[in-house]
This record gives sequence, structure tokens and C-alpha cells, in this order.
Amino acid sequence: MAGQSRYQQAAQFLFQAHRDRRPYENLPESFRPSDIEQAYAMQEALKELRSSERGMLAGYKIALTTPVMQRMVGYDAPCCGTIFETGVHCSPARVAAADYGRLGAECEIAVRLDAGLPASGAPYDRAKVAEAVAAVMAAFELVDDRSADYSDIHFFSLVADNAWNAGIVLGPEVAEWRGLDLGEARGEMIINGQSAGEGHGRDVLGHPLDALAWLANNLAERGKELSAGMTIMTGSIVTTKFLNPGDEVTYTFEGLGEIALSVG
Repeated sequence: MAGQSRYQQAAQFLFQAHRDRRPYENLPESFRPSDIEQAYAMQEALKELRSSERGMLAGYKIALTTPVMQRMVGYDAPCCGTIFETGVHCSPARVAAADYGRLGAECEIAVRLDAGLPASGAPYDRAKVAEAVAAVMAAFELVDDRSADYSDIHFFSLVADNAWNAGIVLGPEVAEWRGLDLGEARGEMIINGQSAGEGHGRDVLGHPLDALAWLANNLAERGKELSAGMTIMTGSIVTTKFLNPGDEVTYTFEGLGEIALSVG
């Protein structure tokens, strides 16, 4: 790795780890990010390496939008990662557990933008980002923590590793979403016929569109912006559930319907 920047070294380390299907490990101290800005720069370098295999940028995921998810990884603020076009699935979806180090699913509200949210428009609030939302849908985020040891996670290394996003599963688009109270609406996850958790839209930073505003502002601070056509995952209302071959999972959110995921 001689001659490479620390960001390039980190990206190459993570890229190779995914190719080799190695269990998750924190980035080596010699090029470990020391703050969130460095972590995002490494994530960007990793995105450039992976785009040749995983396609173009399809959108973003927002993580750690609830206190329970923040406690899970020991960090008290949201973060974000990128979604690649090859990782976008439509419900009902079937995925193979063997394609992941350790597959997890999170239950979210996704939005599709029909207008951009440029950096020049920041700061954004709920009302301002709502103008750019074409449709809302129930969605699973697929995460791959590669069997990480949660007692020894360096959070900035996790962010550099694209916040562990491994794809998404989208339900039917609801274009007439403005009549829904997305904050008060309830969602529930069912795994193999048993309830695995529930929550409300308000659990993600107070409202899913508040999470979208956070993302638009975060990207603007880094000179980036959201574009028309992107899909944004606003954060999980249920803690991550790890899945096994044979699992059948559904997620129902009031006003947005039910989606399904099968694991082979």
C-alpha cells in the first residue's frame, strides 16, 4: 500500500475483506479514522472501489436514528451510508444467507425523491424536504455485520465500512402519503410467525422526514447533495434482527402495507 493515502489504504482493506468474506474487524490503527469526517472520507473511497461491482449510487441509508440503535453500537448520533443499485430489491424478495457474512434486517420507512435537495438549499427542515418526496414505502434494510464482536467495535471503522449496508427491500410506493401521520403510525416485524419487534415513525429522530432533513444537512456540510430519483432509508424502528436460512419475515407499517423477505 506504499504511496496510498490513509483513506485509500482503508478502502482497499475493506474492499478486500468483503471480497475474501472475512469476518469484520476494525481498521488497523495505522490508518484507522479518528473522527467521523475521516470515516466518511474512507467510506467515499470504498464506494469508488465497489461501484464497479455494485453499480451506481441509488440512494442513502441513515443509521442510528433511535436511542436503542445508538446503544447497540455505542455512539450517540446518526450516521449514513450509501445504497448501490444492485442492492435494491422489490418485495416479496428472496436472498441467500450464504451471500452475507451475517445477514440482518431492519424495518424502516423509505422515501423516493422526485426533486433534488441541493447543498445550496441547506439548512433543511421537515417541511422543506417534504416538498421533494414523491412516494413513501415500507422497507427492509439488509445489513451485513460480518459477525462483528459488538464488545469491541470501533464506530468510525464501522462508518468507513459503509455503515454495513448490504441492500434494501422496498414495498409498493404510496404516492398519496401526505394524508398519513407517519410519526404516529405503527409498524411491526414478524419472523416465522412470531412478533420480533414494533415501533412508530416518531422513533426515528422524531419523524422520518426529520431524519431525511438530517441527511440533507449532513451531506451539504460535506459538499454533497441528494438528487431526484434517489431512495432514502430513514432508519429502523426495530433493532436489527439477524436471520438464518429458512426464515420468513414480514413487516407491516400502517398506511404503507406489508412487505416480505425470505432467506434461503
